Amino acid sequence: MKINAATTLPAALDELPGHYIRRLQQIAVAVFLQETEAHGLTPVQFAALHTVGHAPGIDQRTLAGRVGLDTSTVAGVIDRLEARGLIERQASPADRRVRLLALTREGMQALRAVAPDMLKAQERILAPLRKAERVEFMRMLRVLVEANNELSRAPSDAV
Repeated sequence: MKINAATTLPAALDELPGHYIRRLQQIAVAVFLQETEAHGLTPVQFAALHTVGHAPGIDQRTLAGRVGLDTSTVAGVIDRLEARGLIERQASPADRRVRLLALTREGMQALRAVAPDMLKAQERILAPLRKAERVEFMRMLRVLVEANNELSRAPSDAV
């Protein structure tokens, strides 16, 4: 049986929102890494540092839920940040199996140091849009993420 691609597939990739979302993710990571290269952090490591910095004593499972990553990925991220001396883990007094996270002094310094460059990256990503379009774009992104959160491999608790 021969499948006629012209009648079973969209005419072009540019008709597929998923294609553009994947491309924008690639662009966002590339711009982030360009702007923050001197700090040696990935976007996921930044998200972990940022979240722990705003919620000292958070446990790894809760961190994973807040940033929308699976727990094994977060464990690896924390391992790398801990090895760099940016995050420390302590056993919870209530449950010794639970690891509580806090930024070290170096971690807080790293977070403060990377923040201006991270903001430059965000600005570069949104630069083609006018101010009103940026607001609307962010609103629409939130709608899509919140409405589809449960479809994620690692749904975020923060939505």
